[in-house]
Amino acid sequence: MENVKVLNKGQIVIPAGIRKRHNIKPGAMIQIYEYGNLIYIVPPSDDPVREAMGFLPIKPSLGKDLLAQRNKDFK
Repeated sequence: MENVKVLNKGQIVIPAGIRKRHNIKPGAMIQIYEYGNLIYIVPPSDDPVREAMGFLPIKPSLGKDLLAQRNKDFK
């Protein structure tokens, strides 16, 4: 976590290391999401679906458990 200062016009500076890791260049559009008291700053993505692939662990797989529960619910 890094602390940044809010400037007079509500601007913040994204630290250089974070900009480099996420390839944020001057003029890039950034998405901002608000959830409760949290603010998320999301860097641009050309293909968000491809980038999300592999994000969730393969195991444990809940597929079998969900199907078993669904079959049980319909009996």
